[in-house]
Amino acid sequence: MTTQLDKLKHWLLAARPKTLWAAVAPVLIGTAMAYADGVFHWPSATVALVLSLLIQIGTNFANDYFDYIHGADTEERTGPMRLTQAGLISPQQMKKAFILIFALTFIGGMYLVWRGGWPILLVGLLSILFGILYTGGPFPLGYKGLGDVLVLVFFGPVAVGGTYYVQALQINGIVLLAGLSPGMIATSILVANNLRDIATDRKAGKRTLAVRFGKTFSRLEYLFMLVSAALIPVMLYVYTREHPYAMAAVLTILFSLPTVTTVFRESEGVTLNRVLADTGKILLLYSVLFSLGWIL
Repeated sequence: MTTQLDKLKHWLLAARPKTLWAAVAPVLIGTAMAYADGVFHWPSATVALVLSLLIQIGTNFANDYFDYIHGADTEERTGPMRLTQAGLISPQQMKKAFILIFALTFIGGMYLVWRGGWPILLVGLLSILFGILYTGGPFPLGYKGLGDVLVLVFFGPVAVGGTYYVQALQINGIVLLAGLSPGMIATSILVANNLRDIATDRKAGKRTLAVRFGKTFSRLEYLFMLVSAALIPVMLYVYTREHPYAMAAVLTILFSLPTVTTVFRESEGVTLNRVLADTGKILLLYSVLFSLGWIL
């Protein structure tokens, strides 16, 4: 018999907590840059963090539902358990859940729209829309190889820039360039995921970049994203001659060596599941080092 505690655990698993650093990191960076510029606004920063987490959770619920509908999640899958496919949450429940989460996101976002105007409304609507269209709709973008671009943009410049904008009520190119870093590391998480799932994705007709271009391409993409992200603070310092301590984030290259080594040696199974979790930790570490360095 399934208890209420069991049900709660199932929903927590469906939210994929190890992926949520991708939602936290850009908000942290955007807020740190706003603080350094003297425009920190804690109510906006707090709401932006909550909404970013809700969008990520809603997207995870939607992916769980639509991947099950499309047949991408099967018993052959070696990744973390998907709750709809496992029969622990019904498709109807999962569909209602992601609709509810996105509805709450829209309602909560009205405060930021009131503060930041139509640009924030546009960003919010697009974030919700692409969270659904990533695996849903007649043209699921993640199934067409566009997932990497979406993650790079929306977990990068859009999230960092949006967080900064709702506090400063303006934006600049330095913030958007800094936003590339969390987007790149978040993309590397997706790359590891798609590398692991090449065989099952190919069977399901899910044409990720890993399926289209193969394992070598994905491994090089993973390496490129992590190294490029770590070098962004150097580029920012060379351009601005300010915030030198933010270059401490370059140290994440050292912490990335074990995951890069694993990605180049392995291509499936539980080993790459650990890479996903470890890359999430690298993203958190990067955001902390960059943010503290930028403020100092």
